[in-house]
Amino acid sequence: MNDSSKTPLCLVACGSFSPITNLHLRMFEMAADYTKFNTEFEIVGGYLSPVSDAYKKAGLATAEHRIRMCEMAVEQTSSWLMVDPWEAVQKEYQPTAFVLDHFEHEINEVLGGVETYTGERKHVRIALLAGADLIQTMSTPGVWSDKDLDHILGRYGTFIVERTGTDIDDALASLQQWKENIHVIQQLIQNDVSSTKIRLFLRREMSIRYLVPASVIRYIEEHGLYEEDAAGSTTSLHDRGKGKQDDQSTAGGCASKTGDS
Repeated sequence: MNDSSKTPLCLVACGSFSPITNLHLRMFEMAADYTKFNTEFEIVGGYLSPVSDAYKKAGLATAEHRIRMCEMAVEQTSSWLMVDPWEAVQKEYQPTAFVLDHFEHEINEVLGGVETYTGERKHVRIALLAGADLIQTMSTPGVWSDKDLDHILGRYGTFIVERTGTDIDDALASLQQWKENIHVIQQLIQNDVSSTKIRLFLRREMSIRYLVPASVIRYIEEHGLYEEDAAGSTTSLHDRGKGKQDDQSTAGGCASKTGDS
């Protein structure tokens, strides 16, 4: 990192990413701008963490395909975004709190944090990057347990990108005890692209060019993905509250996964 006086920050977006869209990538850039001008953090990395196949969501391509699409998207578009396959290859569904614990362990315990330009090693703050849908589910009674809320918002914190039609103020009202760890990022250029809409376009044989990275479009075509999207989902709202958020929210939580919004 460049400024040793700041706290290093690593953003993690949990989601379906089926498929990943330009908005998923754009959320990281919005978070980077917000962090630069409004916080004492310095971003040292960002990770996409695709959900496991055990999530059993409608329209969910296999983990192998989703990992590869995410890798292709960041390889050609970013110098600081990465893909972590750990969650995706698990045989059982992993709540978002567990996923954040995984990053905390690997980055701070295994790697020993991050090295500054002075040679000092510093502990990296892990935080969840998600869309406004996440905060709405977190403020909905019965969706999240108090234990999980405190684990995610209290220990790690979250960066939330505003979404058209979502009343963040009402949602935040019931989460005041963690307000210092909740950073709301204004979306200056409105964008409501979602993986769900992309799959709908594909089923209707409509163009998704400039909505999804070109390399990902080629991959979808080469592997015939989303040609027969499932009609229903076995995942209830209560189950989503245990860990994943729809893909536009990116960005995911104990109550959601962001990769599908």
